[in-house]
Amino acid sequence: MRSSITFKLFLAILATCIVVAIAMGAAVRYSFDSGFDDYIRERESQRLENLAQALAADYLEAGGWGFLSESGDRWERSLRVSRYRRDTRASHRDREDGPPPGPPSRVTLLDAEGGWLAGPRVRGESGLTRHPVTVEGRPVGWLLSPPPRAVAVNDEIDRRFQARQLRATWVIVGLSVLLAAVVSLLLARLLLVPVRRIARATRRLADGDFDIRVRVGAPDELGRLARDFNRLAHSLARNARLRRELMADVSHELRTPLAVLRGEIEALQDGLRTPDEAALASLAHEIGRLNRLVDDLRELSLADAGALDYRMRPLDLSALAARALDAVQDRYARAGLLLERDIEPGLRLSGDERRLEQLLANLLENSLRYTDAPGRVRLAAGRRGAGIVLEIADTAPGVAPEQLPRLFDRLYRGESSRSRLHGGSGLGLAICRSIVQAHGGEISASPSGLGGLAIRIEWPLANSRAADAASDFPAMDKE
Repeated sequence: MRSSITFKLFLAILATCIVVAIAMGAAVRYSFDSGFDDYIRERESQRLENLAQALAADYLEAGGWGFLSESGDRWERSLRVSRYRRDTRASHRDREDGPPPGPPSRVTLLDAEGGWLAGPRVRGESGLTRHPVTVEGRPVGWLLSPPPRAVAVNDEIDRRFQARQLRATWVIVGLSVLLAAVVSLLLARLLLVPVRRIARATRRLADGDFDIRVRVGAPDELGRLARDFNRLAHSLARNARLRRELMADVSHELRTPLAVLRGEIEALQDGLRTPDEAALASLAHEIGRLNRLVDDLRELSLADAGALDYRMRPLDLSALAARALDAVQDRYARAGLLLERDIEPGLRLSGDERRLEQLLANLLENSLRYTDAPGRVRLAAGRRGAGIVLEIADTAPGVAPEQLPRLFDRLYRGESSRSRLHGGSGLGLAICRSIVQAHGGEISASPSGLGGLAIRIEWPLANSRAADAASDFPAMDKE
């Protein structure tokens, strides 16, 4: 449990809440103490003012301080009257019931010259508060009182109130921490529900269950993680399916020529066929077919590993395309196909001449095999927008729209009729895609305006500019 992210997140949230609660408790406590001191100071100041007014009235009535010695309880009564005025200023009920009982404050009365008149005797005035008793604008005496805080400490009611507030503050802090613990646990478990869901799905994905998907929740980071996981699972499922199909197709492609070879050899061994030129030519054809398949597979594996060698140099794509068309002109004519060309002169490209020749040969071979006669094939090349575009389009038959994205998959044929009858391995377009990507371009398939299939290749303008800039430099190897 301690190593789980739920526990760690719980501790992090709880620790944060505890720190905040303690800080708030300390701030509330400081604010209360400061406000309580101000309250005590104002209360004692008001008490001294009330007492000074009462004593001034008695002084004015008696014509001096003699009234304090005439009545022994006069000083205590003055103290009670001053407290009564403060505590019951807004209470009619207390006026009717009389002043509340209570001990007098520790206040000392001095005359105008500083002589003691009443209250506790003090030695020196250090730390004491002086308040004048004025009559007709002149001081006739002085009231000495302890600091307000000292008065509060000796006031039982104030002490009890202060203690209750202190207990209430820390009880609130404790309850806040307890509430924070509950909320932290709930938040930790709630926030990690999507994470645990993705973790379980990841374990199933690692076990080979590529059909697993997770529910995408809110559009936050966890939601994006769930969408990325679903895309990963979809890609793995697709790759697993393609790998199975590839193995099945490769085994089928290998089995067919091997079966023919075995039949031919057995026929020769049994004397059913004579080892003449036709028999040897048939064996050579099947061996060549095997060699082409193995070579294509090896080339694709090297392309996947990034180990194919490319000698990049500036070249004339227009002349390269023209040579590729000239090489297949006779074969197209014998197949009943018209070969058209629309090539803009002076198209320069930085690339591997041998690989680009292989690219054009594969594309033209693909159109030759899968275009019905009479028909026509058109190769067009030129500058379009921000780059160079080369397109090979043919007449019927076409390819279904749902099959277009898979034309560049390995060993994939657009329809079952386009199979071993035409002698292809289904790797030509996959090799073409590898060559185009190595040259920084993009290849795509779409319906042709002639009624068949159009293969379109786009190279960015930067490739053309690089070819122009590097025309005076030696070739470079790209591995």
